[in-house]
Amino acid sequence: MKRSEIRETIFILLFMSQFYDENGTREQRNLYLEGMNDGRLSEVQGVMPTDEDTAYITKKLDGILAHQEEIDAMLDKISEGWKIRRMAGTDRCVLRLAVYEICYDEEIPTGVAINEAVELAKKYGGDHSASFVNGILAKIAEENRK
Repeated sequence: MKRSEIRETIFILLFMSQFYDENGTREQRNLYLEGMNDGRLSEVQGVMPTDEDTAYITKKLDGILAHQEEIDAMLDKISEGWKIRRMAGTDRCVLRLAVYEICYDEEIPTGVAINEAVELAKKYGGDHSASFVNGILAKIAEENRK
């Protein structure tokens, strides 16, 4: 899978995690990845993940969920007037993924994390999601450089 396809899969799983507790999230992740691996969901992404892809997806999703409170605190601080609980679910998940990549994943350049997040926001968010996500992430990137 391409990194953008992996990122989109992580976004989908992260979005689903909003509706489940920790055990439910793990179960839904496993079902989704099994569906991709056995071809039931291959049409969703158009590709089937390798074992390496599945391990990477699982590791990154677990990392985001482990740091979610810290990430949400950063987003609350940066997004003046738009607390995390008021954001659209898609925007919230795109931002969580990108903030994780910017702050915790040294393999992903900041510019790539922001560009990919904007693309996900265009695809899954509302009319203003891309500009909202871009603005928030620009502030996060600036804070992260200090």
